[in-house]
Amino acid sequence: MVFGRKFLVIAHRGASFDAPENTMAAFHLAHRLQADMIELDVQLSSDGIPVVFHDSKLDKKTNGTGRISNYSLEELKMLDAGSWFSDAFAGERIPRLAEVLNWAKDKILVNIEIKPEAVSDDAKDGIEKKTTVLVKDFGMENEVIISGFDYRTIRRVKEFMPAVHTGLLYHREVSKGSDYDKLVQQNKADFFHCSWREIGERQAKLLNNANVPFLIYTLNSTKLMKKMIRIGASGIFTDKPGLLRRLINNE
Repeated sequence: MVFGRKFLVIAHRGASFDAPENTMAAFHLAHRLQADMIELDVQLSSDGIPVVFHDSKLDKKTNGTGRISNYSLEELKMLDAGSWFSDAFAGERIPRLAEVLNWAKDKILVNIEIKPEAVSDDAKDGIEKKTTVLVKDFGMENEVIISGFDYRTIRRVKEFMPAVHTGLLYHREVSKGSDYDKLVQQNKADFFHCSWREIGERQAKLLNNANVPFLIYTLNSTKLMKKMIRIGASGIFTDKPGLLRRLINNE
């Protein structure tokens, strides 16, 4: 059981198969499709505000150009983050993390992935601190997982907010062949996140025996979903939360 549920249906960047990723439209749709959790990516604007966006550059997913970190919040709010996906979503904006948390509280769980490029050596006023402050301000310590590929992020988050759940995103080059359960313990994480390509029966058994819930990304085929459920995954990230919800309901 995680967050009081047997299994988590996690909408990867929202319901991103049917709506532009990391927008309020995608998050609203994920909720309507009965996802348990939304996953989103967080970076900082040039004036230090946590905003929800995946890519380091704006070019592919907005009508802006260049690095997101070079834009202030007010400048980012002017960009169209929906038209690249479909004219039906023209005018969708890059949301602030605070905006998403305010909407999600008591409605849907949130996995906040802190992008490695947003992590700095300044832990005192960095993205980890700003993110945990927002989670605390909204009283969502028990409704959130904060995850990252930069393992400093996981350790810092726990220092700032011991009560919040953290997820270690597996990075083979950083991990250097360590057993997954040991990686989680070393970095004081609560969840282990990895690609379906990076886990088999042996590692799944190690994690289950250590009572470490593991979440798998990013699956959109029922065949792979069923395989990961069979080996004991506690949740799956998917662009198609409606598909995974139907599968779980029929199991």
